[in-house]
Amino acid sequence: MATTFTIDPVSRIEGHLKIEVTVDTVGGEQQVIDAKSSGTMFRGFENILIGRSPLDAPHITQRICGVCPVSHGMASCKTIEDALPLTPPANGRILRNLVLGANFIQSHILHFYHLAALDYLNTTGILDMPPWSYRYVTADMASGADAEHFVTSYLQALAIRRKAHQMGAIFGGKLPCCTSFNPGGCTDVAETGKIDDFRTLLTEIRTFIDTVFIPDVQLLGGIFSNYFGLGSGCGKLISYGVFDLDSAGTTKFLDRGIYDGSAVGTMDPSLISEYVGYSNFTSPSNLHPSVGETAVVADKVNAYSYIKAPRYGSDVYEAGPLARMKVSGHYSGGISSMDRIVARAEETKLIADAMDGWLNDLTVGADSYTQPTAISATVSGEGLTEAPRGALGHWISIGSDSKTSRYQVITPTAWNCSPMDDSGNKGPVEQALIGTPVNEVDQPVEILRVIHSFDPCLACSVHMLRPDETKPVQVIDVPAGL
Repeated sequence: MATTFTIDPVSRIEGHLKIEVTVDTVGGEQQVIDAKSSGTMFRGFENILIGRSPLDAPHITQRICGVCPVSHGMASCKTIEDALPLTPPANGRILRNLVLGANFIQSHILHFYHLAALDYLNTTGILDMPPWSYRYVTADMASGADAEHFVTSYLQALAIRRKAHQMGAIFGGKLPCCTSFNPGGCTDVAETGKIDDFRTLLTEIRTFIDTVFIPDVQLLGGIFSNYFGLGSGCGKLISYGVFDLDSAGTTKFLDRGIYDGSAVGTMDPSLISEYVGYSNFTSPSNLHPSVGETAVVADKVNAYSYIKAPRYGSDVYEAGPLARMKVSGHYSGGISSMDRIVARAEETKLIADAMDGWLNDLTVGADSYTQPTAISATVSGEGLTEAPRGALGHWISIGSDSKTSRYQVITPTAWNCSPMDDSGNKGPVEQALIGTPVNEVDQPVEILRVIHSFDPCLACSVHMLRPDETKPVQVIDVPAGL
């Protein structure tokens, strides 16, 4: 007999995500046969920006998320620079890459050690305290010496994440939410002492990545090799590209493109659209974000999420480190829950190693910022970049009064945790969950492993609680440690 239940909220992510699944026996195995991914809050940042100076946007949008604010600052700067147009000096471009790279590193380390790995570990008798208890304990979890090893690495990773924040703050002013990102470049400057301090921290972080992080991911992948065959999802990947290597932004360290399930191809931003058939919005469906609307409604029939459904050419696409690495030719593995974890770790090393070279490209004392000119005409712009969790786009329209008349954001988690579109096509997380085996319905750790492999960030996607949510058939209350 089929059982329907929710995990509400899913913890060890940023924000409030509800997952409803139906589990039944198929071919003698109990597995997920249906899934719904729901963002249970509304994000109003787009509406907050209307009527404000466009130059406010990079600093306001960084408050969308405390984990990946730098990416929002980058996307916002790029969309305003596209509208004006305005090109940052070389030093400004490089400094922004270095701050963004520091944010990627801390986020990737956070994901593995402090958000995802706990799904695989039984720390009973090792750490009997939050966040390690209350906990699910299943027969397949790593225990004993392996669990003790990961706990030691977990503690090391906390210190390394702090140092990654410290490193990014050298040129960012502070982290989270850096102050130096502005349209026209970076308002900090390259000085010898700052470069040396940055490199000292980077060297220590690179050593951790090489000697602890990568080996730990390989160890987990070896123990749980079956997860290379679970959570494949929609099978299509999208990347906007990130870390500009030239002033025009045409050459990127990690490429822009799509993987359509069989081959890598080019990505055309005009083919991006958002559907709202099952989302709590009243705007028309299938709008390009440049003309998108953010008009929310709480009681829409059949709607189950405050996240829209982004699609590329009307198809479902997954965003994230796996997409970037696959599109750029740096990852030859498959698409699965464990592939997402492995690709994320390998990307961490790739970025950290490249950052050491970017430091060498800085010219001490050179200009890093170009002051924007006055905005006196109706213009629009598009800013595409990548957050740690995947493709991030900002779109702006500026009126004749020099104020923002429209602003739209599509986050990585909007791609990955989207609900069904108007044609009934499920989002990437929903598709990835279907077919996942569940050994114990009251301890559905397998479901958490698939969800956490995407590293959802609901704070990026939604921002207001819906208080009258009707609960489904059965609810599992998940304690804070899980």
